[in-house]
Amino acid sequence: MSSTSIDDLLSFEEERPAPAEPSRGGRVGRVLRTVAGVAAVVVVLVAGLRVVGLRVSLPVLVAGVVALFLVRRVVAALAPPPRSGGRAPATTDDDGTWNWGARDALRAAINGWERPLDWAGRDRERFAERILPRIGELADERLRQRHGLTRESDPERARALLGDRVWTFLSTPSRRPPSPRDLAAIVAELEKI
Repeated sequence: MSSTSIDDLLSFEEERPAPAEPSRGGRVGRVLRTVAGVAAVVVVLVAGLRVVGLRVSLPVLVAGVVALFLVRRVVAALAPPPRSGGRAPATTDDDGTWNWGARDALRAAINGWERPLDWAGRDRERFAERILPRIGELADERLRQRHGLTRESDPERARALLGDRVWTFLSTPSRRPPSPRDLAAIVAELEKI
């Protein structure tokens, strides 16, 4: 039995962006483009400085341009990911305080339950191995937080607190997955604990 708390179920982790597609030419092509870019900038700078009558050592100029390219690469790597479609509707009066790009951890948790519940709604075995243990963990967490016990540590008291309906649901696998109405009733009883 895994020990997952309600906080773990409701926590949200930022999705990592998909790795960028490798550019044409791979690493060698990227190095060649960088060298060509540095060379082009150095040529433009040398020409511009000679027009105004200034002379700068070529190695110093190349080192400065390479440093600028490196800083640009580091800044690009450290930049936050771009916003994805989380824009405010055009008809709202936005005072600038609402973070439209933020995600709701509760919504993410609900979405995390939606697919397994949908899959398990038609398959008794899948319900028994995927959903029932999670509901049992929620019941144990609720009992632990409110009463300082779990179903395993004090079965008699846990059964009295959970009630016969929830206890039977969690301990005796049914022949078919419960209907959404029955599952809602079980969850409502768990919330009363």
